[in-house]
Amino acid sequence: MASFKLTVSDKKGRSITKEIKENDANPLLGLKVGNEVDAAIVGLGGTMKITGGSDKSGVPMRSDLHGGSRKYILLSKGVGLQDAEKGQRFRKLVRGNTISEEIYQLNCKFDGEIKIEKTEEPTKEAKKDEPAKEVKKEAKKDEPAKEVKKEAKKE
Repeated sequence: MASFKLTVSDKKGRSITKEIKENDANPLLGLKVGNEVDAAIVGLGGTMKITGGSDKSGVPMRSDLHGGSRKYILLSKGVGLQDAEKGQRFRKLVRGNTISEEIYQLNCKFDGEIKIEKTEEPTKEAKKDEPAKEVKKEAKKDEPAKEVKKEAKKE
């Protein structure tokens, strides 16, 4: 019963996120970071390369650690480590490069171009008219009351 959030990005920087469950997610189990997968899983034509991922607690996958388990390893640079100066090493928790049911999110790179669908939004005229009328009515009601209070305080 595997389910993944799949983030797919292309060369131009566009990305889409799809959630795939059970039967669609089963072909991904056992694959490793760096493998190529058919992009039909997310409704695209072509192939995509698995570049990484993380589990439910946010532990990142690392391509040079074999297996699917979590391990504490000594890192000097790379995935799972930020802000290390020259010569510094840290022991960090990372996950292996094999996709298992414990993985929550997968990152992929698509070899083609992603066409993002536009969602329907209300027209500009409708947006401008409705809020403007409400604001004007409220402003007219509030302004005289404020002026009356100011005059009463001065006297």
